[in-house]
Amino acid sequence: MKYIPAPEWTQKTHELVARLEMKHVMTDRVICFKSEGSQSRRTIARIHTMPKIIQMGINQPPFYAIELISERFDKQSEEEKIKTLIHELMHIPHSFNGGFRSHKPFVTHAKVNAMYARYQSQAQLLLP
Repeated sequence: MKYIPAPEWTQKTHELVARLEMKHVMTDRVICFKSEGSQSRRTIARIHTMPKIIQMGINQPPFYAIELISERFDKQSEEEKIKTLIHELMHIPHSFNGGFRSHKPFVTHAKVNAMYARYQSQAQLLLP
């Protein structure tokens, strides 16, 4: 498994947080990586964090890393890539405590699509 920093996707993630007003997400504590060589068959992306005990042991606040699995993420349309990022960001709890929100009832296709619609409408407002 190989991990490569993905600054362009980190920047896009930070833009999504701002546009979607996800005020609980500390963008300086979220980064994206591309991975190559994953054996997973259906996973497009996943979000990681340090266990609470490690955070406490090294006296550091929570930090989230979004892994974009190149073999599948790169094949997606731009719309689906944005939805994938939104999906992963929705797993971050409002407490930003290093935990995760589960799929049901927090991260569903309907909720991701609603957030994507908000993102699109925000983009329309920015057009000249």
